[in-house]
Amino acid sequence: MTRQVGTTTLEVVQGDITMCAVDAIVNAANNHLWMGAGVAGAIKRQGGQVIEDEAVRQAPIPVGEAVVTGGGLLKARYVMHAAAMGQDLVTNADYIRQATRSSLRRASDMGLVSMAFPALGTGVGGFPVDEAARVMIDATCRVLQSTPQTSLKQVVFVLFTADTFRAFEQALTRVPQ
Repeated sequence: MTRQVGTTTLEVVQGDITMCAVDAIVNAANNHLWMGAGVAGAIKRQGGQVIEDEAVRQAPIPVGEAVVTGGGLLKARYVMHAAAMGQDLVTNADYIRQATRSSLRRASDMGLVSMAFPALGTGVGGFPVDEAARVMIDATCRVLQSTPQTSLKQVVFVLFTADTFRAFEQALTRVPQ
């Protein structure tokens, strides 16, 4: 399923974010940027320890911020480490909203054309998937609408489970065409 927001296509797919051939994938990070379980662990396993090493050198960062590292062995050139939770691994809608915005702004500032998001805060952070989908899709639309000259042409939400995919698909249907 896709929606157009300005010059950018939003897409929801079910799959493995570590396999995405985009300019950048987003890591659902904690603010100390260590990569343990969930999406972060999968990125580190697929892309290599070099990603975590580069991220940790930039830590700690404020919750809601994002920093960029190389993509290691991933198909993506970069990883955006979006701190959607603190070291306590607790998150909320505001942290997820801020982390989404920060990632989009970093990508646009770098002139990236495509990026992929997981469902921030819903794994280790335990945040409700339906609410995360609404918050992330809304934040993405607002950033894109307020940045008409963005370089981003494609933003993909890559969801690992069928339930998460359906929640994001439902949230995307609420975006006007």
